[in-house]
Formats: sequence, C-alpha cells, structure tokens
Amino acid sequence: MTEKSQAPNTLVPIAIIAGLFFIFGFVTWINGALIPFMKTINELTDAQSYLVASASYISFVVMALPASYVISKVGYRWGMSLGLIIMALGALVFIPAAEARTYWVFLTGIFIQGIGMTLLQTASNPYITILGPMESAAKRIAIMGIANKVAGALGSFIFGAILLTGIDEIKEQLTQVTSEEKTVLLNEMADSVVMPYIVMAGVLFLLAILITKAPLPHVEAAEVEEEPNEDGVVITKKTSIFQFPHLWLGVLALFVYVGVEVIAGDTIISYGLSLGIPGEEAKTFTLMTLMAMVATYLLGVFLIPKYISQTIALRGSAVLGIVFGIGIISTTGFTSVLFVAALGIANALVWPAIWPLALNGLGKFTKTGSALLIMAISGGAIIPPLYGAIVDAKKEALLSSGIEVTVATAEASTAGYYILFPCYAIILYYALHGHTIGVKK
Repeated sequence: MTEKSQAPNTLVPIAIIAGLFFIFGFVTWINGALIPFMKTINELTDAQSYLVASASYISFVVMALPASYVISKVGYRWGMSLGLIIMALGALVFIPAAEARTYWVFLTGIFIQGIGMTLLQTASNPYITILGPMESAAKRIAIMGIANKVAGALGSFIFGAILLTGIDEIKEQLTQVTSEEKTVLLNEMADSVVMPYIVMAGVLFLLAILITKAPLPHVEAAEVEEEPNEDGVVITKKTSIFQFPHLWLGVLALFVYVGVEVIAGDTIISYGLSLGIPGEEAKTFTLMTLMAMVATYLLGVFLIPKYISQTIALRGSAVLGIVFGIGIISTTGFTSVLFVAALGIANALVWPAIWPLALNGLGKFTKTGSALLIMAISGGAIIPPLYGAIVDAKKEALLSSGIEVTVATAEASTAGYYILFPCYAIILYYALHGHTIGVKK
C-alpha cells in the first residue's frame, strides 16, 4: 500500500500526530489514579472501582466502526479535531459529576472521553501508517509509542499527586467522623477533580481548533490494483472487508497483544507483593515496564527499516515474549519480577509492526480495517481477567491441598503468567505467516 499524495517533508506532520498520541496516552494512563480516587469518594467496592477502566475499553468496541464511518465522511484531519472536541466534552462532565459525587456520571464522562479517543485513534493510527513509505511505518508508529508512554508516565504522576496525595489520611479520618463530617470530607475530595478537568477541557478545545489549521498533508491509501482478465476487462476482486484474511488475523494478534501489554503493566506490582516484596519497593515496578518499552521504541526508531524490517521486529518480539514468559515461571523473587518488566521489551514493537502489516493492500477498506484494529484494544479488558481467573483457581487448589497462604499466593500469581504463551504464539504465527495470507505479492 502506498500513498496517493505524499508531502516531501513529513517531519512536521509526524510531530503533530505524536502530540495527539501524547494526549490520548495522558488521558488513558490517568485511570490508574482515578480508580482509587473514585473508590474513596464514591465508597465503592474493588469491582465497582475497576469500571473506570471498563468504561474506556467499552467505547473502543462500541464506537470504532461508527468512528470509521465518520472519518470516511469528514477525513482524517476533521476526524482528529472532532475526537478532541468530544474528549473535551467528556472532561467537562466531571464538573457536575464532582458536584453530585455520583459515580455513574463520572463513568459517563469517562465513556464520552473514550468515544473521543476512539475517533482520535481511528484517525491518527492509519494516518501515521500511510503518511510515509509502508516499510518504515513501524518506525513512525514507534515514535508515536514513545510520545504515548511518556505522556502516560507524566499523566499518572500529575494526577496521582493531585488526586491521591493524603488519601491514606483521609481514609483514616473517614472511619472516625460522623456521617455529616464524612459527607463534607468526601465532597471536598471530589471537588479536587474539577479544576484539573477544566484545564484539560480547555487544552483539548484549543487543540481541536489548531488541528484544523495544522500543516497536515492529505493522504489516502492507494486503491488496490486490479489486473484485467483475458478479455481485457478489469474485474473488481475485493468487494468486502471479509476478503482480507491478513487483516482479521492482524486484529486477533493485536487483541492478544493489548492483553499481554496490560498484564505486563498492571499485574507487576501485585505480583511483586505476592512474592513478599515490600510495597514501597513494588510501587515502582510498573515504571520499569514502561521504561523497557520506551527504550525499545527508541531502538526501533533507529533500527527500522534501515537494519531490520518491521516483520523481523515482530518475530523477534514474539520470541522474546515467550522467552521472558519462561523466565517468569522458572525463577523466583525479584528476578522473576524483572522478567515481567522485560515484557516491555517484547511488547514495544508489536503494535507498530502489526498496523502496517494488517493494513497492507486494503485500499478503500483502510478506514474500516483501522476501526477493526482499534476494536482489538478490547483485549486489554478481556485477557487480564483471564490471568486473574487462573491465579484464583490455582490458589484455591493449592490452599485445598494444605499449602500455606503465602506460598500458595506466590505460586498462583506465577502460574497466571502461563496465559502469555498462547498470546505470543498467535503473534509469532502472524509474524511468520499470517500477515501474508491473501496479500498480493
């Protein structure tokens, strides 16, 4: 797949799209701070508090295909602008949500922001993919990954400081005050979310305006070339999105990838704690995974496509994922935790490599294919709970056999990582063969 129109210098457009990746990285990663914050101010159970993440993931599943339709009508640039506006509107919903201290209103705001991010992702991912030569697409997307993960670290730090500072003391106070005093404390805590989201909404509205004026060249995926038959008549061979098996296999590979990426980032702290590592030390473990990803993104920018192809990068990533998985279950203590963090190395180049391979040759179906790939983000909502189910089942079996709790907890948490192997095996299959099925040579 090539571009119909290609700007000679893509540096400025790449920088602009990197800014967009920074934005939805920032907004996505603040969920880690929102979950305990919401749990406290709305007095929720653990399961209820994790609906914060579910509200975001659901939007990708529900809205990806509608987003593709919108982009096909308005184009990439206006699709990005509209996505930013919707995200801003979602941020403003936090104001009445805080005033009412009503959880479903907060979830509504998060879901609306998720709709905006779905539109933004559905537009920006294919745009950056077809902005330059297809063989260097993984390099460009790796740059986007750096912006995304740096923003995630920054967003988590800033909102963690704003929303969670002193939360332990507040929780302690809540157990000692009257119901009226408790209401006052929770209302004051809820109000702390208003100003950050007003600022966020203002920035997003401003960016929505600026993106319409930004120097973004118009690019479209080239139509799939068709060959005439023996009578010289050109017969359209591709009439449906279902005629691209390499796309659907790419969706599956991306689905399991997002799942293992979330597992690598979200389970590592709990895993460290289950192994008896102190909380003060374990709380920084997610940052290790993040740093591993950023370092590998940088390596990908340097290596692709000059020294290795994006296909080779994907194969290597899958193999490393399997190797690191073996390391997790074969070692103990901090060494095992390091192997979990090393999954960041295995994961970093998977997203950048799958996108161009899956969109290759789609032509007029590129926007729909992009929407399907965005829907694959739902793997982050489905596969991690499977990890938890494995852990729970293993722990119950060990406890019933008489093994003490601490040992059973550690062994069960390690056993959960067996789910990595089928996921990386699917990615490896796609890297070796799946991406070529149905693709015109």
